[in-house]
Amino acid sequence: MQRRTLVALAALAATVSAPAFAQSGEIRIAHIYSKTGPLEAYGKQTQTGLMMGLQYATGGTMQVNGKKIVVIEKDDQGKPDLGKSLLATAYSDDKADLAVGPTSSGVALALLPVAEEYKKILLVEPAVADSITGDKWNKYIFRTGRNSSQDAISNAVALDKPGVHIATLGQDYAFGRDGVKAFKEAIKKAKIVHEEYLPTTTTDFTAGAQRLIDKLKDLPGRKVIWIVWAGAGNPFKIADLDLKRYGIEIATGGNILPAMASYKNFPGMEGATYYYFGIPKNPVNDALVAAHYQQFKTPPDFFTAGGFTSAMALVTALKKTGGDTKTNTLIKTMEGMSFDTPKGTMTFRREDHQAMQSMYHFKIKVDPAFSWGVPELVREIKPEEMNIPIRNAR
Repeated sequence: MQRRTLVALAALAATVSAPAFAQSGEIRIAHIYSKTGPLEAYGKQTQTGLMMGLQYATGGTMQVNGKKIVVIEKDDQGKPDLGKSLLATAYSDDKADLAVGPTSSGVALALLPVAEEYKKILLVEPAVADSITGDKWNKYIFRTGRNSSQDAISNAVALDKPGVHIATLGQDYAFGRDGVKAFKEAIKKAKIVHEEYLPTTTTDFTAGAQRLIDKLKDLPGRKVIWIVWAGAGNPFKIADLDLKRYGIEIATGGNILPAMASYKNFPGMEGATYYYFGIPKNPVNDALVAAHYQQFKTPPDFFTAGGFTSAMALVTALKKTGGDTKTNTLIKTMEGMSFDTPKGTMTFRREDHQAMQSMYHFKIKVDPAFSWGVPELVREIKPEEMNIPIRNAR
């Protein structure tokens, strides 16, 4: 990547704001995300990645075919009704050509019908629930973020073996329930013995953990609690209940680096992740990592890569249309479209507009140089290896 692009990326310290009126020669993108609220950490990473990605994909110009890209920020606070109102305002009053977001699966489900009503594209990043590109989907929805099935099927690779008994711990909302549902469907050899769902606001996991222990402790063979959790609360506290005494392990997917600090307590723990900055080897990831270190003195995180990916998808599509933002033109362009990302090449599946992408089977290593458990790559799980169900009615 040219040095000037790296400099432009590193200099990007603030988001682009916009007045509530459109000007000719603009491409207006609304970003609906959790700038505040329980998923604030995820949302802010996505915004950083989106802006860095737009800079990178446009060679530092923030233009496509002479049209200036304008990003309009909207804070949904993790509230579905607020998100719904903000997206409607973005499409109508702010004259947004298309939108990106949101952070929460619950908010995303509220936004889907708004995109359909206004007949404008919503590129979902990073909300995960399968139903977003499943039974609640409509043709205006594309997703660069992974879905629950991609999470679950890749995690099943590490755990689905004969003689393994698994209990699941998830959040009691779309992300957790869809995640467990997809995980159960992906498990063919191991046995699911219990599902535990707790409120998203849970801080005391003792009662739920005891139910999990009671279901597993007397079973033979390998015993695992698989955790699917996002946002506040630390479900890994259940390890304090001396799981080792019962021969019970913990397994989970990837997460943001601060959350992975607790992974240091579980060396050898296996799972699968969407992204870790040290795993993919390609020019786009190299550029993202270098620019992020230059600007923030830290590596890019889980959702930073997602925001960057959404920008790569949008600019790829806009370049192909010559800057044309007509919805039908964009849909025809994006269906089946492949594009470069920090994870390598992704492709939007025609049937449901889900980005087909690699996932990474990892094993946790403790490295004193890092404050988090380091996910060492066991192997890349390529898109063609995962039989991701098509869940919509199209």
